[in-house]
Amino acid sequence: MKTRYFLIPVIFLFCALPVFSLTVLAKEQASSDQPSSKQTFIKIQEVDSASGLKAWLVEDHSVPVISMQFGFKDAGSKQDSADKQGLSQLASNTMDEGAGDLESQAFQGELENLSIHLSFSSGRDHFSGELKTLTRNKGRAFELLNLALMKPRFDAEPLERMRVANISRVKGSMTQPDWIASRIQNDKIFEGHPYALNSGGTLTSLKKITADDLHTFMKRLGRNNLRVAVAGDITADELKVELDKIFGSLPQATLPESAPFTVTHPGKTYFHEKDIPQTVIEMSQGGISRKDPDYQIAQVMNFVLGSSGFGSRLTEEVREKRGLTYGIFTYFVDYEDTQVLHVSTSTATSNVNEVIKITREEWKKMIDTAISEKELKDAKNYLIGALPLSLTSTDKIAGLLISIQMDDLPIDYLDQRQQKIEATTIADVQRVAQRLLKPESFTTILVGKKEGIEGAEIVTTLPNVE
Repeated sequence: MKTRYFLIPVIFLFCALPVFSLTVLAKEQASSDQPSSKQTFIKIQEVDSASGLKAWLVEDHSVPVISMQFGFKDAGSKQDSADKQGLSQLASNTMDEGAGDLESQAFQGELENLSIHLSFSSGRDHFSGELKTLTRNKGRAFELLNLALMKPRFDAEPLERMRVANISRVKGSMTQPDWIASRIQNDKIFEGHPYALNSGGTLTSLKKITADDLHTFMKRLGRNNLRVAVAGDITADELKVELDKIFGSLPQATLPESAPFTVTHPGKTYFHEKDIPQTVIEMSQGGISRKDPDYQIAQVMNFVLGSSGFGSRLTEEVREKRGLTYGIFTYFVDYEDTQVLHVSTSTATSNVNEVIKITREEWKKMIDTAISEKELKDAKNYLIGALPLSLTSTDKIAGLLISIQMDDLPIDYLDQRQQKIEATTIADVQRVAQRLLKPESFTTILVGKKEGIEGAEIVTTLPNVE
């Protein structure tokens, strides 16, 4: 078992908002080391069970609560076939609706009576779950989790109930402009890849999914693609034993590999007509992997450009100076097989062309001219300081650890992140902007009124919905 200590000093400055500073020390230290009065230690332990299962653990015995988050790599919706879109989603809805000898009502009743939170979720790449329990109920909580993983029932009544709920959700989403824009966007930029499919299912595919399909889905969940993060009132020695009890019977999962690809249809614009007051605008281009050496520099660049909300260049130009939108944001998404940089906003139909023009101009400005010292300082302060603020509970800590593991990043990732952000220079930001930003390569999706929209390909039927 390896132990590393993450040192987080929290510094409050005398100003309107607190600024937090995070220093991460990922090195072996003696257990007798004590933090100063301005420091809080997070001790991350690598725990190995007798059968070879691994987990990351942060012990916290101040409150009798245990939070566990776990994920199965590459078991998400990208493995769903076109005719069974929504299979992973439906599995996540029904795995805790009865398991072993417990039917749905009995299983859910035990969770409620013992104040146990258990849930599953499916992303495009991975399938995940979380468990939160009082320490005194951990034995039964872990047993129920094991049952859900090893002996889910997928009985007819809860399966049909969740199927109906998912169909209703899809129908409701079809009226939401933001969802419509995202659905078209995924279809276009991910064309030819499973990411283009509807992870939540279509009205047709959801009706086809059977209990047998769900049992087949469970074969995606294996020891070899499992990642586990735990925070709270449990020791490493206790966790070693519990890991094998919960996950030890999982099989080896064999999943088809998918190939990396770049986003498609660069430079094209698509329009879907809908009678709404503001036109939704979604713009996207290729992004950057979290494993890329330039990733943290790209985060600094993106903070200045548009991810910071008020104070970002795009917000200043589009909202503050011109009043064209209530908000405009940029963000990176790092999938296993591709990466995307998104811009999201909305504006009156008459302003659409101007907003797109300004966005491209700000892209070019970031490429052509250096950011200011103040912009660099503000970005560093926020990106370094926001992390301690987020670590307010065992849930948040476990969530941070599992996100690092699911991206196959090292246990000292936080240390590396801190160092790279601190070392970022103005020249670095411009270099990365010149490498990443491609203002003429946006794939643009517009949803709104047709007046004034020119040069766009019309999308009349929403893809992978019906």
